Amino acid sequence: MPKSIQKNSKGDNRKKSAGNAPASKSSYGAEQITVLEGLDPVRKRPGMYIGSTGEAGLHHLIWEVVDNSVDEAMAGYASKIEVILQKDGGCTVIDNGRGIPVDIHKQTKKSALETVMTVLHAGGKFGGEASGYKVSGGLHGVGVSVVNALSTDMITQVRRDGKIYEQHFKIGKPQGKVKEIGKIAANDQYKSGTKQTFYPDVSIFSATEFKLKTVLEHLRSQAYLTRGLHFKITDERDSLTYQYYFEGGIISYIKQINRKKKAKHDPIYINKTVDEIMVEIAVQYTDDFDETVLAYANNEYNPEGGMHVTGFRTALTRSINNYAAKNGFVKESDKLTGEDMREGLTAIISVKLPNPQFEGQTKAKLGNPEVRTAVESVVGGALEIYFEEHPGDASKIMEKVILASKARLAARAARESVIRKGILEGLALPGKLADCSEKDPSACEIYIVEGDSAGGTAKQGRDRKYQAILPLRGKILNVERARLDRMLGSEQIKNLVIAMGAGVGEQFDIEKMRYHRLIIMTDADVDGAHIRTLLLTLFYRYFPEVIRRGYLYIAQPPLFRVQVGKQFQYAFSESERDEILEDLLAEREAGKKLKEKGKGKKGEAGRSPEGPKLDETGEADSTSSPAEQVGEDGAPAGTAVEEGKKGYSVQRYKGLGEMNAEQLWETTMNPENRVIVRVQIDDAEKASEVFETLMGDEVAPRKRFIQTHAKSVKNLDV
Repeated sequence: MPKSIQKNSKGDNRKKSAGNAPASKSSYGAEQITVLEGLDPVRKRPGMYIGSTGEAGLHHLIWEVVDNSVDEAMAGYASKIEVILQKDGGCTVIDNGRGIPVDIHKQTKKSALETVMTVLHAGGKFGGEASGYKVSGGLHGVGVSVVNALSTDMITQVRRDGKIYEQHFKIGKPQGKVKEIGKIAANDQYKSGTKQTFYPDVSIFSATEFKLKTVLEHLRSQAYLTRGLHFKITDERDSLTYQYYFEGGIISYIKQINRKKKAKHDPIYINKTVDEIMVEIAVQYTDDFDETVLAYANNEYNPEGGMHVTGFRTALTRSINNYAAKNGFVKESDKLTGEDMREGLTAIISVKLPNPQFEGQTKAKLGNPEVRTAVESVVGGALEIYFEEHPGDASKIMEKVILASKARLAARAARESVIRKGILEGLALPGKLADCSEKDPSACEIYIVEGDSAGGTAKQGRDRKYQAILPLRGKILNVERARLDRMLGSEQIKNLVIAMGAGVGEQFDIEKMRYHRLIIMTDADVDGAHIRTLLLTLFYRYFPEVIRRGYLYIAQPPLFRVQVGKQFQYAFSESERDEILEDLLAEREAGKKLKEKGKGKKGEAGRSPEGPKLDETGEADSTSSPAEQVGEDGAPAGTAVEEGKKGYSVQRYKGLGEMNAEQLWETTMNPENRVIVRVQIDDAEKASEVFETLMGDEVAPRKRFIQTHAKSVKNLDV
């Protein structure tokens, strides 16, 4: 292949590489190197420091400031933390700790306060034994300085030695030196401590409003983890105040988590320090089928676990196996697995250590290998003693894990039968599945449709290239209280599992999914909502990775078809219906006035921007629901006709079967027009609690939930 030659103005030939600038323009020297000074790197790449610039990142600013106050409490210097969400969008955090030092720092030649607020990796958490903190939640020391960098304004007020000091910052830059602004009054409740007020930069964050619910849930967990620490949260926007104080610590925490479950025994509490690592754990088994393990390191939540979780699980499995074999619950050869131990297990794991090694600034996972050894040692010894001293509780735990073991073996047999069926029946696709021709999973979607009738309509209206349809007959099994073997005994669920193609249980592999969009499409009535909830329960309990990957969606079919004359549109809510009706009526009146003046044009039959085809008479397709009356201009008349507004109709769709294939395509399946909602798990603990309430055995909690939320229900069709 000939090489591309470029001739420059001096006549010499130079090779031109694809994608690169000519050599004469590609000089690369020191002037091309950009140096970001101070807090500039934070503003350039905020996601590196706070995880994201969305709602989670916005609230992470509060967590970073609160962490400093909690560190003071863990060090034994603070007992109270106050968080105020202000009307003007700012946030204030106050503690009664020692207060940030204000004297001059030898290295920076600035006050210690200004150094902490404006320099990355500066703080009292790096000096080991000589540092200001023996244990702290912060690893990188970038917390409060990052908040400063991402705030348009930040005001730091310090109370120390009977005096009040203050310094003001804008986008991380000091607006003058720290100055003394007064004396601490004799009746002031804060004799010492730090007060931080900041205003997030709206040009950085896509979300700019703090959510009270998010703040409350985070601070409540902090109050549980630091026994005796008092939190006060004030929302000035709605004049609301909340306070948290838990003398029981994580024992109170685990009781709160299991308050709607049947506990097998009282919480097992473990607290011991090994090699400067403090291990605090609460364990309790319930009659639930799921595992709830919450892990914290220096009060920082670790959603991805880490070495402390690994050490805990290893010790738990070994201890239960040893006790079961020693006391004749199982044979020496029949070892119980870690999976058997997890069914119904609730555990709070909290460790505190001098030098935590987190993965990332958001502290998702703890990486210290020495923590695994410490936790394994502490838990193993504590459980051995507990089982010997509480044989009754030990027997209940053994019964639970042995039953889980039997269920695991039964589930494996059921799972293998599903897989064998797949192998023996070709590609094992269920008979009712109308598959698509596209083989790339990322381009494929499957509609899980309520009923054979709606399924038939969806099959006619779909795009066969990339849309598959799986009709479900009636309501599927409620899997909230069903193990895997019973779940796979349901033909409906089995068909869905085979259609997805990714397996189930231990052998589930998200990479084998045949579709990257699973869309639940049910009727807009009570039965449809129930079926949708049953399906969501199935995915949440047995296929959570599908939700985490963003593969699960809910279709939003329209509730109304509004027609005025020959024009019609679809509405997805009552308010939208009223707005569309008003607009169409106004258009008709304007058209009449133009017609009276001789300037009107005869309407043409055709397709509405949001509707199906009209035939040559201007009426909808004959398969649409017929109108009962005809108005003065030949259009269907509404059931309730107002004075001066005759000649309109509003059709309420109670089911997908009331639409013809083209209407279903245009409104609910066409990617250009449809509305689908992605299912997300923002708070796994809260989501689990809601599913347990709505789909569990206990009637009383479900009744209370319905009574509490009844007034907020819209478009209820009974």
